[in-house]
Amino acid sequence: MPKKGKLNKLEQQREQDKTFRALRHQHATVESAINCLEHHGLNRCPDKGLYSFRRYNALGVLAYNLHKLGNILLAQDKKQLSKRPAYAKAA
Repeated sequence: MPKKGKLNKLEQQREQDKTFRALRHQHATVESAINCLEHHGLNRCPDKGLYSFRRYNALGVLAYNLHKLGNILLAQDKKQLSKRPAYAKAA
């Protein structure tokens, strides 16, 4: 993660490196995925025990994947509708 505040020359060179920038962007992607999982019910686990925790996580990941697949299917339907002639769209 980037350091807060004023950077010395060595730290500034490190943060301008291509690998550092790539890892920083990758971190943002992971944070986004975590936020999406929390939005789909994984912000709090009401069950007790490791087995229940794993089951709860699996259901949250399944909900996330179903949401993504639904978005893909909706995009495909929208693309197919835009290819149809104008007289067929009204029906």
